[in-house]
Amino acid sequence: MTSVEAEAHKAAGNKALQAKDYDEAIKCYTQALEVSAALPVTGEGAAPRHVYFSNRSAAYLSKGDAAAALEDAEQCIKANPTWPKGFSRKGAALHTMKRYDEAHAAYEGGLEVAPDDAGLASALEDVKKVKESSNQPRVNPLASIFAPENVARLAGHPVFCKYLLDSEFMAKIKLIQTDPNAFNTILQDKRIMDVFGFLTGIDMRAGDMDEQESEASTVKKEAAPAPAPAPEPAEEDLSEAEREERKRKHEALEAKERGNQHYMKKEFVEALAAYEDAIVKDPSNMAFLTNKAAVFFEQGNFTKTVAQCDEAIQVGRANRAPYPEVAKALVRKGKALAKQGDLANAIEAYRDAQMEHFDKTVERLIKSTEVERKKQEELAYVDPAKAVEAKDRGNEAFRAGKWPDAVKEYNEAIRRDPSNAAYHNNLAAALSKLMDFSAAKTACEKAIALDPKYVKAWAKKGDIEFFMKEYHRALESYKHGLEIEPNNSLCVQGLQKTSARIRDASSQEADMERAAHGMADPEVQAILGDPVIQQVLRDLQENPREGRQALSDPGVAAKIEKLINAGVLRTK
Repeated sequence: MTSVEAEAHKAAGNKALQAKDYDEAIKCYTQALEVSAALPVTGEGAAPRHVYFSNRSAAYLSKGDAAAALEDAEQCIKANPTWPKGFSRKGAALHTMKRYDEAHAAYEGGLEVAPDDAGLASALEDVKKVKESSNQPRVNPLASIFAPENVARLAGHPVFCKYLLDSEFMAKIKLIQTDPNAFNTILQDKRIMDVFGFLTGIDMRAGDMDEQESEASTVKKEAAPAPAPAPEPAEEDLSEAEREERKRKHEALEAKERGNQHYMKKEFVEALAAYEDAIVKDPSNMAFLTNKAAVFFEQGNFTKTVAQCDEAIQVGRANRAPYPEVAKALVRKGKALAKQGDLANAIEAYRDAQMEHFDKTVERLIKSTEVERKKQEELAYVDPAKAVEAKDRGNEAFRAGKWPDAVKEYNEAIRRDPSNAAYHNNLAAALSKLMDFSAAKTACEKAIALDPKYVKAWAKKGDIEFFMKEYHRALESYKHGLEIEPNNSLCVQGLQKTSARIRDASSQEADMERAAHGMADPEVQAILGDPVIQQVLRDLQENPREGRQALSDPGVAAKIEKLINAGVLRTK
């Protein structure tokens, strides 16, 4: 038996520990201890048994066997009382076992041996904080999340509002409010999971539960003492290959930082070189690839951006990168696709990012991109030639009295050429035949917005308002048309018939109907709410001379005339 053989077993144990194969690591360290048992403690051919105990302690603790980890840590200290790592192992095991006073003493013992050991000092501070927090009364963080005022928010949700009617669901909510320990069991109810995600903004996908500690578990344990981090082999515990790997990763991070500095200065060539250096040194870190994609994006090379993001995502998933990192690459890919005009795939990338890690900013990005996509689709649908064909089909249907078909074809013509005012006016005519005067008037207004000098649209608008008994508005529409084309027969006839109808509407029933239509007009309501007009109306009744004098003001006179035409104000 030689120390070389013992060191070989230790190296194999270190490799297994890094791979999280704890049973294999324990087996290898045990073999190292067995081989070294017959070797001298010091001098030529000696084996560092304290290191083997230390590493096996780390493996036991990582596996969850804190008692065995503590036993090995004590053996480590016994084998070499001057080595601070043994005290660190002992403190970590005791911390995990919640024996905080003993952990505190272990770390202090290590600092007596090595006063400048930063790891021991940090661990001591951690255990002090945990001791303080353990003396504080426990709180239920879930009680605030599922507080009555938050549960009330569910009433405004189209899906979750139905849950409030389920007595079983409400019973589970009350149980969570009183007993946070019940949360993990109740979380099996998908409704609870969905509601928790809605109230906290946390993605609670079931698929995540196998790969990372659930957010719910994090909340539940929030007030509990933090477990000691999984111990890692100290530098002197690592093999040459392991030390080299750690060095490369450190150099990769330094290269990335250089790249970031160049990126911020817009020195993109230098940034790319630095990120490439980082990738060569540590090809398992997707962040370097994502940063490289950011440079391509800034350079306007969106094809390379997409390809680089795809590679980053592949590397990230292969190496179990954090979900937010994968989401970041997907969002960057989506933005590059959007720049290329591929909005459909951009939205898909954003949605994939939300599945990895929900973010409200990305949610807004999805909505704005969907709006842009709709505009893009509408623009792509425009075809003036096909619009003419649809309009001709609409005219045929109109002449045949097939009003619904005419409406359908005129709408198609508008989709094919939305800037053509005549198509909107034709639609208004067809809708009028179906007695849908409100929609017909809207179509006329759209036609006028496209072409304010389109006299036919003004005449059609006046006709519709006439049928709606909005005589005051009909008069205005016909007058607008006549301002553009003074001799237009449609507007002249419309003005005459509307004026005659106003004069002839002498019966009380007709007057009441006109007044009702007039009062529904926001413009008429605004006039009646005008303090000046209110005073003029009072003067006309109580002091006619003052009232007539006020009517000499053209603005006041126009408003009074509008009230008369609307049937709201009658003259004797």
